[in-house]
Amino acid sequence: MTDIDVILTNRVVASAEAALEGAFRVHRLAEAADRGAWLAEHGATARGIAAAYGVPVDAALIDALPRLEIIAAFGVGYDNIDTGAAARRGVVVTNTPDVLTDEVADLAVGLLIATIRQIPQADRYLRAGGWLEKPFPLSPTLRGRKIGIFGLGRIGIAIAHRLAAFDVTILYHNRNPRTDVPYRYVDTLKGLAEEADVLLVAAPGGEGTHRVVDAEVLAALGRDGILVNIGRGGIVDEQALIAALEQGVIRSAGLDVFADEPRVPQALIDIGHTVLLPHVGSASEYTRDTMGQLMVDNLRAWFAGRGPLTPVPETPVPPAL
Repeated sequence: MTDIDVILTNRVVASAEAALEGAFRVHRLAEAADRGAWLAEHGATARGIAAAYGVPVDAALIDALPRLEIIAAFGVGYDNIDTGAAARRGVVVTNTPDVLTDEVADLAVGLLIATIRQIPQADRYLRAGGWLEKPFPLSPTLRGRKIGIFGLGRIGIAIAHRLAAFDVTILYHNRNPRTDVPYRYVDTLKGLAEEADVLLVAAPGGEGTHRVVDAEVLAALGRDGILVNIGRGGIVDEQALIAALEQGVIRSAGLDVFADEPRVPQALIDIGHTVLLPHVGSASEYTRDTMGQLMVDNLRAWFAGRGPLTPVPETPVPPAL
């Protein structure tokens, strides 16, 4: 397969890059000083894209690659890929589900506990010598809370299973209720926020969820409410969240994702009782290596004529495969 041209949009883990280089002729879009000239040189022969999150694979890029057959995303989320444009061209899109589910679910629970119990703040307090003067202030508790999960897909269910061990009440909101879970469905996001005092976002990004966690939803969550987002940053209206935190509309927030990564609003950084992480939900060596291998395996399977391993539903595999 080393005669097949594949575009790598940005850096990924070293193991995945090595596997790509071993299987394909790789062209690195991130190294292009002049994108137009670069595409004129490499676009005509590229048959695949290895898509790192954070770099848009938009209609313009797809249209610049006349021989493109497959876009393999590095990650379970693929809202950086214009799946509509891909579908119109008959281009298959794949992602890396399941292999990162447990890692992200673990991080979500850790982030929730860290936010409620103010673990990073207590650490900074000790390091600054505050404990020598007086004890760290008492924190809120997880006890007795109702956890509302927005997005009960693979990761949402894994989070719910973990939280069940804490003996908390779990509610959820999806586009449609599930029949295979014991948790109570709430038919609107605002209704979920009204009933819960933790809103944990595990939904996918994209137009259907863009800024749906807005000022109204945050107000419904209430003064003791805590927002945790491990889904996509664009799901939350960040300016509304900043206002809610500054004005005491909600108690706190734990965020692993942001609307314009890696740029985080300074106002969020300045709010000392939030817990902010640099999108590390799946960022363990083991999980990122596994994600990278699945991305490469999707490309290898496609070009070997076996079809993609994990296609996304917006771009179904042609019936011939």
